[in-house]
Amino acid sequence: VQLQACGGGLVQAGGSLRLSCEASVSGRTFSQYAAGWFRQAPGKEREYVASVSWLGGGTYADSVKGRFTVSRDNAKNMMYLQMDSLKPEDTAVYYCAADGTTAQAMAVVPPQTLSYWGQGTLVTVSS
Repeated sequence: VQLQACGGGLVQAGGSLRLSCEASVSGRTFSQYAAGWFRQAPGKEREYVASVSWLGGGTYADSVKGRFTVSRDNAKNMMYLQMDSLKPEDTAVYYCAADGTTAQAMAVVPPQTLSYWGQGTLVTVSS
């Protein structure tokens, strides 16, 4: 599985951004993988943001619950992260990931154990 994330940028606090992650899959279908978003701020460890099951059910970190919405379109091999009410503390490089585990498990396992990662896309929220 190869993942390509895009959609980052500079936005003012309170604004919105939509991240996209395109998956290239061989031998299997994207729907067979749970997929999720992680982020890493300067000087901090990579942290879980949100994940989505193959059926589309979302799981969220407490810090983004109610502000971010994760979704996927299996027919297009795409995953999205709609980010609303952005805060300066949301500033980070955002990564998409996919794995054969569950969306719930992606929220608790060490990120380095997940199988597939895309390159990051930078989100900067100004105050």
